[in-house]
Amino acid sequence: MARIDLKLTGGRVHLPGGPADVDVGVSGGRIVAIGSVGDAGATVDCTGLDILPGVIDSQVHFREPGLEAKEDLESGSRAAVLGGVTAVFEMPNTKPNTDSAGAINDKLSRAKGRMWCDHAFYVGATNHNADALAELERLPGTAGVKIFMGASTGDLLVSDDDNLARVLASGKRRVAIHAEDEARMNARAGERIEGDPRSHPVWRDDESALLATQRILRLARAAKRRIHVLHVTTPAELALLGQHKDIATCEVTPQHLTLAGEEAYPRLGTYAQMNPPIRSGAHRDGLFEWLRQGVVDVMGSDHAPHTREEKARPYPASPSGMPGVQTLLPLMLNHVAEGRLTLQRLIDLTSAGPQRVFGIAGKGRIAVGYDADFTVVDLKARWTIQESWLASKCGWSPFTGMTLTGRPVGTFIRGAQVMWEGALADAAIGEPVRFEAVEFG
Repeated sequence: MARIDLKLTGGRVHLPGGPADVDVGVSGGRIVAIGSVGDAGATVDCTGLDILPGVIDSQVHFREPGLEAKEDLESGSRAAVLGGVTAVFEMPNTKPNTDSAGAINDKLSRAKGRMWCDHAFYVGATNHNADALAELERLPGTAGVKIFMGASTGDLLVSDDDNLARVLASGKRRVAIHAEDEARMNARAGERIEGDPRSHPVWRDDESALLATQRILRLARAAKRRIHVLHVTTPAELALLGQHKDIATCEVTPQHLTLAGEEAYPRLGTYAQMNPPIRSGAHRDGLFEWLRQGVVDVMGSDHAPHTREEKARPYPASPSGMPGVQTLLPLMLNHVAEGRLTLQRLIDLTSAGPQRVFGIAGKGRIAVGYDADFTVVDLKARWTIQESWLASKCGWSPFTGMTLTGRPVGTFIRGAQVMWEGALADAAIGEPVRFEAVEFG
């Protein structure tokens, strides 16, 4: 056997077949041995800790280029690895939009030597680039195509059935969908109450989400195109998606599983405002029920930071979105500790699930031959989220002051220790994520 560069020892390792008290050996950035591993160039003692496959966050907005006052690729990815995240898929609603080969290549160039985690970038669908998407989705470093059916942050929007059908007809990879119905939201704009963010989920109501999901399922089936519905907020959508698993996968966020509108809007005001909205406690409980039923495939943070000054504007002039990449894993570990889901299910949502849904090459499990991406956690640690821990440029979180059980201790990417006990490595080593559809046709 080749020399072992790194050995993780003493921890409980979460393998595809379940947890095991074994060593993991790494060489050349990949896993080469699981079991009893001999001498290594470096050894990390993980006694009392759990070693998970590297967490993949397949929905973040890092705001570069054009909106760097909110976030940039360096600060967003630093927040990611501090939260135990090893790879991210970044969204296209930047300025300019990421809707061309040049824009994708610009982001890849900006990321080199600056991003702490591995990364891929979505190309945004527009009415103008629909026919070019089959070529654009195959660019190296591209996570696929993203459709905004309802206007959110930025000006990417494909809302009518004819153009949605054009987008779905161009290409073969799974398409990510923001499913809110633009026409219904425009018709209901009068439901917004000046200065009252509690009216946000009244305006962007359940029916707006369900109607868009029904439409995109019908169009996807006609086009024979696989889709991935992002940040689902209503139990009715998950019940529907459960009937279409042959063509549709879906995501929920920690925010929608943790916050309830009855408490969040009075306490947080516009800081609780996001799209689709934080809804009621009954909605939150319904999401958990469908998650336990196995309908949900992926956990994404929808990390979407804005400055305090922007968030302080009176509703509805305030922008929608909140940071989340750094708190994704801590929040979900706390839900595990409180019995709302199992650790095995969380691992599936944050590593194996993204690998399956997006066809990621070489990531998503702890197995020989895979990238040596590990998220090391202390399941018993009791701690409180402090503002000083947050790395996002926006400097705030709706979860500041929340006491949790379970925290990320270490982040390893391709065998390199990039974070341990809150301390970062000397340099950012993130590289583009590889996809089977791009690498192997």
